[in-house]
Amino acid sequence: MYQASNVYFICAFAAIGGALFGFDISSMSGVLGTQAYKRYFGNPVSYAQGGITAAMPAGSLVGSLLSSFIADRCSRKAALQFASVLWIIGSILMAASVNIPMLCAGRVICGLCVGIASSIVPVYQAEIAPKRIRGRVVSLQQWAITWGILIQFFIQFGVAEGIGGGPQDPNQPTAAFRIPWAVQMVPAWVLFIGLFFCPYSPRWLASKGRWEEALQVLASLHGNGRIDDPKVLAQYREIEEALEKEREQAASPAKMMLERKMLRRVLLGMSVQMYYIVYIMEGAHIASPLATASIQYVINVAMTFPAVMWIDKWGRRPSLLCGSFGMMTWLFVSGALQQYFGQPNTDATRTSQNSDITWIVYNNRPVSSAIVSCSYLFVATFAMTWGPVSWTYPSEIFPSKIRAKAVSLSTAANWFWNTVLAFAVPPLLWNISFKMYYVFGAFNAAALIHMFFTARETAGYTLEEMDDVFTSKSYPWETHKKPRSRMDQIAEDIEAGNLEEHQRMLLQ
Repeated sequence: MYQASNVYFICAFAAIGGALFGFDISSMSGVLGTQAYKRYFGNPVSYAQGGITAAMPAGSLVGSLLSSFIADRCSRKAALQFASVLWIIGSILMAASVNIPMLCAGRVICGLCVGIASSIVPVYQAEIAPKRIRGRVVSLQQWAITWGILIQFFIQFGVAEGIGGGPQDPNQPTAAFRIPWAVQMVPAWVLFIGLFFCPYSPRWLASKGRWEEALQVLASLHGNGRIDDPKVLAQYREIEEALEKEREQAASPAKMMLERKMLRRVLLGMSVQMYYIVYIMEGAHIASPLATASIQYVINVAMTFPAVMWIDKWGRRPSLLCGSFGMMTWLFVSGALQQYFGQPNTDATRTSQNSDITWIVYNNRPVSSAIVSCSYLFVATFAMTWGPVSWTYPSEIFPSKIRAKAVSLSTAANWFWNTVLAFAVPPLLWNISFKMYYVFGAFNAAALIHMFFTARETAGYTLEEMDDVFTSKSYPWETHKKPRSRMDQIAEDIEAGNLEEHQRMLLQ
């Protein structure tokens, strides 16, 4: 069977799993305001709607925790295909749902898919990509997420407007929400079928003792099919040495993750994913009209692209630090503007607590425009920094033996807070209004301090060199992008005429 060999194509294709995450994020936003949805499901509010919304991240939490067992046993590729099947089943249940329990069941199953895909896609991409472009191709996960959010948002809006008399039509047919939920199956079918034509991760093959297949995949990906290519032989030897070192330790993956030095890395990966949730929290706080929301989604897509192109030149650490500082700034400015120029929204108070808008800026266009601008700048800053790095960093800092398990824990941290906030944010917004921006800003301040003292630079290093990076006696702020690695030196030795020696080592 034909196997794709272009690294960019393979990693971009795998990122369709990230697009499913994006579809998940906006799968409810476009239908909540339609009369068809409200009428058919009995106008769910408060905890009823909170349960529907939280069903997806709850499933994702479970899926992320299970992902490593599937990926380590059956391969990264098979795990993504299994996730695609779950998404298709869940989407069918959602599109055909006749009551809230059936809808929640469909969303839980879709959530299982998203939890697996969001954990394993970055691992698969990182294990296939060469170090010089690893950040770029893993960042495609975040870019795919932004496209998924944008596409699903406009599908839902277009269908809601085109079915019946529009979203406010009291007799609007249920197709207004069934069609978007059915259409979201399409990318999962594409991912499931296309993965048959993608290679297995060479590092996974090596971990299973399938060395000949691993060498063939490395040659296909990095040596134009030549197994005697210096870069291929160097990378093969480095993977072999790393796996031999892990076997000599004779520790189980669970015990290995609990060792003091490794536990710090696991907590760092979990922290990066935990802070990622600040973006979703901030997005939940903005009650945006269509135009404002559309601009945010477009900015998110557009500004992620520069990060995809240049993350390997910028480095991970500067992106984390500059992103935290920038987002903190926009949130504090926005909160201060609302505090000093806003007032209680008495209309919302007199009606009901179904509205989250309890504080509003009246008749002050410059201030309102400044607040919206801060929101746009926040999204742009996130898109260029934390968005891509949140997926790249956890996928590359762990050794092969625990990579899938540690990344699944990191992603689970994201989904745990996602689930909690699905219930917690609405009442928080009602009670503390503009102060929520200060809460978001404080999260980013904490992230800035935390990353300064713990995050080491990983750009320019191979996956097998990460132990050296994190066991170095230098402080995190002394680490920099590494332009050359040991693998580069081996490749140069082979090219200089020492091919026989390295081949002999490989055959031992």
